[in-house]
Amino acid sequence: MNDQQRIPESSEAIGFYERRFFCFSNFSSFAVEWMGRLWQTSEHAYQAAKFMHNHPEIAEEIFYARSAYESKKIAEKYREYVRSDWDAKKVKVMEEICRLKLEQHPYVKRKLLQTGDRPMVEDSPVDSFWGWGPDKKGRNELGKVWMKLREEIKSAPPK
Repeated sequence: MNDQQRIPESSEAIGFYERRFFCFSNFSSFAVEWMGRLWQTSEHAYQAAKFMHNHPEIAEEIFYARSAYESKKIAEKYREYVRSDWDAKKVKVMEEICRLKLEQHPYVKRKLLQTGDRPMVEDSPVDSFWGWGPDKKGRNELGKVWMKLREEIKSAPPK
């Protein structure tokens, strides 16, 4: 199947869970400079943020994780040490990291603009907070972050 056949109709959502728009996934291989360090992926940075203030040694272990998947597994292993205010902060942290990824990678910006005005969905079959989850009725918070950033780009004055 060629790229033309894969482009959704204008009314369809843009899924980015391991497909053409995978660059919006935190597991995609785009390094992000954040908090004075170059993180292998946005997933590394996000997972480390859970521990930076109260357990920097866990954040450091996550920094050196060999993959985004491993960074997530390390964070899950130390779940009980996640900062107590994490639920109140996690969407804001994710937005900050995604904004940096967007600013640091012209390719990601180009792909974001290609989505037009279509809804964006992290079409994860398991995550009902960041994505749409198994029943496709999840919160899709990561999709919302990317749509917000897209609107910021589109409404920004030209440089």
